[in-house]
Formats: sequence, structure tokens, C-alpha cells
Amino acid sequence: MYDNDNRIVMTLDAGGTNFVFSAVQGYNEIVEPLTLPAIADNLDECLNRIAEGFDKIKSYLPTNPHAISFAFPGPADYKNGIIGDLPNLKAFRGGVALGPFLQKRFGIPVYINNDGNLFAYGEALYGALPMVNKWLADVNNPKRYTNLLGITLGTGFGAGVVIDNILLAGDNGCGGDLWCLRNKKYTDLIIEESVSIRAIKRVYGKLTGTDTSNLTPKDIFDIAEGQLEGNKEAAIASFEELGEMTGDALAAALTMVDGLLVIGGGLTGASKYILPAIIKELRQNTSMLNGAVFPRMEMDIYNLMDSSEKEDFLKNKSCKVKVPQSDEYINYDNKKQAGVLITQIGTNRAVMYGAYAFALQQLDKE
Repeated sequence: MYDNDNRIVMTLDAGGTNFVFSAVQGYNEIVEPLTLPAIADNLDECLNRIAEGFDKIKSYLPTNPHAISFAFPGPADYKNGIIGDLPNLKAFRGGVALGPFLQKRFGIPVYINNDGNLFAYGEALYGALPMVNKWLADVNNPKRYTNLLGITLGTGFGAGVVIDNILLAGDNGCGGDLWCLRNKKYTDLIIEESVSIRAIKRVYGKLTGTDTSNLTPKDIFDIAEGQLEGNKEAAIASFEELGEMTGDALAAALTMVDGLLVIGGGLTGASKYILPAIIKELRQNTSMLNGAVFPRMEMDIYNLMDSSEKEDFLKNKSCKVKVPQSDEYINYDNKKQAGVLITQIGTNRAVMYGAYAFALQQLDKE
């Protein structure tokens, strides 16, 4: 979808330190990305910096762009392009109409969303979803997936849901948000307190009784790998607890979405510890008051990063059943299963491609 589209969309990766500008056509980045320092504490200068970046990218393009589309931190009214009070870009306070500002400046539609949504959309249209469906087609399995839950593990817990190629936005722009679900371990807290960079540092500090203010998740991963001095068991446990807490939230979310799960974000560098814990949690049992015990998930969960599980997932498990009072047989897919995998195209690229596809989808609707 949109692989051969000639329309050009300018994009932005907005961080608290840098703004990275680019442009995409047919899922190809057609310019060298431009990085400019972010301006966090002066609104006019920040807006001018964003406009400057898009001006420069536009000057590199062979033809005029059709839209601007990018991820920007919230809280926000993404539908109307209005950004709220941002913790890392303090110039944005009280509601800043960033989308209308850029639309007036460049004379083309502007679409803003959060990175969790755009990550999921990029994976659904260009990444994990078509990749898994190609795997199935290559082994002549007629099963196809159309729904996807994408999550990002990093500074916070990002997420997005795509149903039949449509990004779930919700009436209030909150569709697919998982960060505020109830925490399994600390039931009076949100899940993001256990699914974030700060959670890794907090758990490691609690288990070791040490100050972790100067440690990064990469440091703790290196400790887990035995490449840096520290408590290896505690480091591994820190990532495993994050995986367990993530898995609990995903069990509820996947029950609603009933599709593939793809995981991105900076913490996927420690996926060797996080992913097995997620899978283990998704495979937990639940029960009823009458004593009945059954799997928490209706579908069997497969770790598609494991070659043997992937091979089993791809097997055609359907059968033929006879249509009553006829000689006809039809396919019966009686095996419910969902696959879980780490992004294969990279988080930043998925977000960029998601921004591109979202813009074209909106243009086509209009």
C-alpha cells in the first residue's frame, strides 16, 4: 500500500534535543535527513526552527510536497494539530496550534500524531504485518492477518492499534493508549511506572540498594551481559520484571485487538531478557470461581523471534469440513494464534513510514 505512490510527504522526528527532518515517497526516504538543534524554552524560536527545517527539506525536493506528517509528543489534540503542555519542550504551554501554523506557512495539509500510533501504522502497512503475511503465503498457508498492536518501550510506554489498515484514533485521540492501564504489581499506579526506562533503573536500584541516577538502561544491560561491573542477577531481573508487567497489559490489549504484536523502542536492545518474560506472562492461566482453569488468552501465543516457534506458527493447521446435505467442503480455521515479534525495520523508520502512510490515507479520504 503506497509503495508506488508518487506523492511526497515531509516528516519530522521531534525530540527534546534535536529535530530531524526528512521526506518520503513510495516508502523511500528521498533526501538526506536534516538535523537541527531543538529549541525548548522559546515558542517563537521553536516554531521558526521547525519551519526552517521544513523549508530546507522542501528546497531539496524534485517537486512540491503534498503534505507534512510527523509524530510530536503529547498531551495534544492531534486531530486539530494542537499541542498541550510538554515536559521536554517547555515552550509549548496552554495549547499551541502547531498544525495550523505549519499549514498556513506551507499551504499544504499537516497531520500530527503520537509516535506509538505512527509506529503501529508503519508496521501495519510496511513492516511486520505484510512481512508475516508474506511468510504465510510463501508456505501456502491461507491464513492472513489484518490487525496489529504496536508498542514502543523506552522513556514511556507507547502503543497504537491498526484494524484493517485503519489507525484507531478514538473520539478523543486516545485510541490504543496503554500507558495508563492499571499496574499489575502496584495496583494504585499506572502501568508505565513499570514499563519505562525509569522502571528499569528503579528496580535495579531497589534490588541492589545502589544509586542508579548515573546509570543508563544500556549500562544495566551491559551489567546483565557481564560486560560491566555490577549485580548481573539484579540487572536481568530488572528487564524481566518490565517484561512481566508489559505482558500483563498486553494480555488485556491483545484480547481486544486480536492480531499481531510488534515491539519497538530503545529498550528492545534488551529484548533477549524482556521478550521471554512478555511471552511467559501472555501464556499464564486464569480461572473461574468454580475452579475451572484455562489459558488467559483465547489464542495461542507464538514468539516469532524463535525459529522453531515461527515454523510452527506458519504451519497450515486448518482443515476441511463438509457442508451438511451437500458434497461441498469448506476451510475450517479452528486454530486461534497470535504472533509476537521485535520490529524488523527499526522504530524510527516505522514511525516515519507510519507518518507517510497516515498522511496519504487522510489525503485520499479528503
